[in-house]
Amino acid sequence: MEHSSLAGRIFRGIALTLILIFFMFPIVWIFLMSFQNNDQILRIPPRILFEPTLANYEALISGQLRTAAGNLQISFMRNLFNSVVLSSAAVLLALLLGVPAAYAFARFKFRLGETIAFTLLSFRFAPPLLVLLPLSLYYQELGLNDTYFGIVWVYQLIALPLILWIVRGYFEDISPDIEHAYRLAGHSWREAFTRIAVPLAGPGIAAAGLLSFIFCWNNFVFALILASADKQPVTVGALAFVTASGIQYGQIAAAIVLSVTPTLLLALYAQRYLVEGLSLGAVKG
Repeated sequence: MEHSSLAGRIFRGIALTLILIFFMFPIVWIFLMSFQNNDQILRIPPRILFEPTLANYEALISGQLRTAAGNLQISFMRNLFNSVVLSSAAVLLALLLGVPAAYAFARFKFRLGETIAFTLLSFRFAPPLLVLLPLSLYYQELGLNDTYFGIVWVYQLIALPLILWIVRGYFEDISPDIEHAYRLAGHSWREAFTRIAVPLAGPGIAAAGLLSFIFCWNNFVFALILASADKQPVTVGALAFVTASGIQYGQIAAAIVLSVTPTLLLALYAQRYLVEGLSLGAVKG
């Protein structure tokens, strides 16, 4: 039995290692590409051992992209800053609107409540190209085209349905008797919501906020059409690396590494909240 158990652990260890290598290899390869130039990247066969260079990261930080056709001005760091500002502001706005709405849908039953909730969820499934033309026309009339507020407003419409439906489920898992007992002590609905319901649903709110941030960060179409170069996020700014003299693979890899870092750090920070959210309601009684 001991030999069988030891062999099973070894087999599971090898299997998990192979699975990890399979899924992590593209990320590791992109990371290695960010320290190579185009000649090294396009070498056949590719080599694991190479002389690393920081030229790709220097080009992104300095804004000077060197190509065979000459030097090009890029604003990748500005695009990265725009992504952080736009995604953060959109998620905060969506949380301010979505969390109270999710609490209302979870606690109160009213006419057409499910229909309204499903309609809000349907916004998440609407193809961006379906609303892009009328949205751009309305934005031009309202003066919201090429503004931070206009992009944030579109982004929060992406995040709001996701936050509404995820947080609603967490509020439904919380027993209303806790809030009723708190109200019997003389507290209002607002105090029960802010001091009881929101802290108990905190892991779910954190998980919904993180997922919404990732969706907003990855958006491409709306920012491409509704914003100019100085307000575009990193997803659109990456197009600058496709130049007339060729594709700058090294700069693209370095841009991917830098653009993934904020969401990775946020996910690591919110990891404990995600674990709490997954285990919420697992123990009954």
